Amino acid sequence: MHFLITAGGTREYIDTVRFISNASSGKMGYALAAAAIKAGHKATLISASDLQPPVGANFIGVDSTGEMFTVVKKRFPKCDCLIMVAAVSDYTPVKKSKTKIKKTKKNLTIRLKPTVDILAWAGKHKNERRATSDGPRLVVGFALEDKAVRAGAEKKLKEKNLDVIIANTPAEIGSDSAAVQIKMPGRKWLKLPRAAKTQIAKKIIELLAC
Repeated sequence: MHFLITAGGTREYIDTVRFISNASSGKMGYALAAAAIKAGHKATLISASDLQPPVGANFIGVDSTGEMFTVVKKRFPKCDCLIMVAAVSDYTPVKKSKTKIKKTKKNLTIRLKPTVDILAWAGKHKNERRATSDGPRLVVGFALEDKAVRAGAEKKLKEKNLDVIIANTPAEIGSDSAAVQIKMPGRKWLKLPRAAKTQIAKKIIELLAC
């Protein structure tokens, strides 16, 4: 299989040096790419993280959500499975300052607008003909929820027309371990107890490749 995997937290620049982002380390996405390669699959990693890419991965670095979307659209036709692990920024400045914003004693207001929903786009286009074969394409999303974890994840699974949703909590951010819950339409929840992200990634790849 050819896995297309996104990782890291995207950056939305306010001016030439400052940006809006989040605490995502990118570790799970990198672990998934490494697990896919180790299992004999092909992995393209689209990353906004500064981590060292796994050996054998086709690495593409990006900064913003818009840049990530551009690359996903370009690579999507040749993948068998898209795994959106990246913590993409939900908002971006309406206007980026062309110069560094100077500090003053006045309050600063920054207007934001929603970013493109990459996962929803993928769910809408997942059944389009693939460049490599005619079989079905899987679209997998991650749902980070701090309350009502399963309810929030199931809503995302349905609304974005996904094949798999993987739910986790803020406790996983930056950690080398994770505990996740996995849901597919019409199936019961599968709970993977806390383990190293490398082990969780191995089990996820095995599940998707079967």
